Amino acid sequence: MKKVLLYLGALLFTAPILQAQNAAEWKYKQGKIVTQWADKVSPANVHSEYPRPQLVRGNWQNINGLWDYAIVPQASAETKPAAFEGKILVPFAVESALSGVGRTVGKDSVLWYQRTIDFSPKLKDQRVLLHFGAVDWKCDVIVNGKSAGTHQGGYDPFSFDITDLLVKKKQQEITVKVWDPSSDGPQPRGKQIKNPHGIWYTPVTGIWQTVWLETVPTTYIAALMPVPDIDKQMVRITSDIRNVKEGDKLRFTAFDGSNKVAELEVAPNAAADLNIANPKLWSPDSPFLYDLTVALIRKGKVVDEAKSYFAMRKIAMQADQNGIQRMTLNNQFLFQYGPLDQGWWPDGLYTAPSDEALKFDIVKTKEMGFNMIRKHVKVEPARWYRHCDELGMLVWQDMPSGDLGNDWGQHPGVTGNETERNRTPESENIYKTEWKAIMDANRFFPSIVVWVPFNEAWGQFKTEEITEWTMKYDPSRLVNSASGGNFFPVGHIIDLHNYPAPAMPKPELFGQKQIIVLGEFGGLGLPVDQHTWQQKDNWGYQSFKNQEDLYKRYETFIGRFEPLIKKGLSAAVYTQTTDVEVETNGLMTYDRKVIKFPEAKLMQIHKPLYDRSWVKMGQ
Repeated sequence: MKKVLLYLGALLFTAPILQAQNAAEWKYKQGKIVTQWADKVSPANVHSEYPRPQLVRGNWQNINGLWDYAIVPQASAETKPAAFEGKILVPFAVESALSGVGRTVGKDSVLWYQRTIDFSPKLKDQRVLLHFGAVDWKCDVIVNGKSAGTHQGGYDPFSFDITDLLVKKKQQEITVKVWDPSSDGPQPRGKQIKNPHGIWYTPVTGIWQTVWLETVPTTYIAALMPVPDIDKQMVRITSDIRNVKEGDKLRFTAFDGSNKVAELEVAPNAAADLNIANPKLWSPDSPFLYDLTVALIRKGKVVDEAKSYFAMRKIAMQADQNGIQRMTLNNQFLFQYGPLDQGWWPDGLYTAPSDEALKFDIVKTKEMGFNMIRKHVKVEPARWYRHCDELGMLVWQDMPSGDLGNDWGQHPGVTGNETERNRTPESENIYKTEWKAIMDANRFFPSIVVWVPFNEAWGQFKTEEITEWTMKYDPSRLVNSASGGNFFPVGHIIDLHNYPAPAMPKPELFGQKQIIVLGEFGGLGLPVDQHTWQQKDNWGYQSFKNQEDLYKRYETFIGRFEPLIKKGLSAAVYTQTTDVEVETNGLMTYDRKVIKFPEAKLMQIHKPLYDRSWVKMGQ
């Protein structure tokens, strides 16, 4: 007992010292505005939450925190640098203030990371997986001096089995090499650009989501994908099980709280159809989630087990009594209205300062009376979608734009196919590979109801091929082929961008075959002193000097929706959730410290938009 007390005392004594040492090695870069959460960030506690809420196990280790870093010329980047330059706080991109570095990398340089972690492997019938939430863009991972693998793609999670690379001693060395050409390359990059200006923002290079280790059995559950069918009162769950042995079984058990509502055993990697009697349907007003336990059974014993969840909901296209196609949720028309959400932060760029901050934007959006978010040319960490699932927020998920060519930044309207981008085979392959990976990573989340392969004409290519593939790959959701881009008679949705006032495509031209939506409008700007990215030369599509005039203009826009909805409009997206860098057209300032619109008043004027009596559906 005395030895234990001495050991605990040593831990209590050394922990403050270690934390003080970490604090001395890191502080966020000064000079720009920051959010209220920036001062709570520390190397000892940075994005410590379990990062994969759709498949939860207990045996994991978060390895966010301080890593060594170096930026070296690409020409000399074949081998690890002899010395590192300093400390970087993972998972914040190297260009961000919260990384503690705040430097640009660019296509001619390479970013190196290294960290030694305490991890003692106990590898009998177990495997160790090294997970990355996202790394922008190409990375090579090395463990104890040996290659673990290479990954391309800035927006999808990936992992490597590093079991055979671990050493018996307690400490393991992890090295990561990253190259990101930013706007000089053809890869998906969203709004990143090497010379930020206007609607184009600071580059994001390297690790920008959680890095973690997971110990799993040799045979383990790698992924689940539930697809609900509310009409048949069932959910079909497909799975990915690694290293299956003959005779293995999978047991799925669904719960409503503590009440078991369904259970089924199937062969591994076979589809499981769980009957859910009288299902509680998920919607923005009632975001009910069923809990799910999945167990891998071998000779009567549980080999692996994971916790998960699913929702019973249906997104579809259905004609109203006038033959106009409408967007329906759970077989009822529901007007979808929400902000364009870019997911940028003044202190973390692509990475929210904390999970609390990540959730904040969704909560505020809900409090303002929106029921949808269009996640704009960016993909979020899994926990963001889990928050949307829990809070009842519909999500339209964009593919991040890339290979924009010379026609980017335009609002081409109805232009047919003459401005489609002529991409190289390499560029096309990068797009297709990353789009599939993004869909694979996020098909689980019930909040996602629309896939958006292209935004405007930004890199738009082979629209019909890409749209048809997307529809076939995930028939459980709607596909908006090109939001505000070149219009084609393909996909479920025709989508107009119009600034600043609301408008819609003509129902008589499009409405019989496609759902009509207003994919972007608004952009009403209000710079708030001391809460802007820069003091001068900020902009919005239409700027105001005070909150009262801003709100009045917005209120007139909302008043124009009733006739549009009755005529055929199914959804609208307002630009935007927050200010972003020099754009000041947010509902909130970039630092989230000023809400420009009173939430209660927005809730009040938005509520009538969801009045189902405005639209009569067909039989």
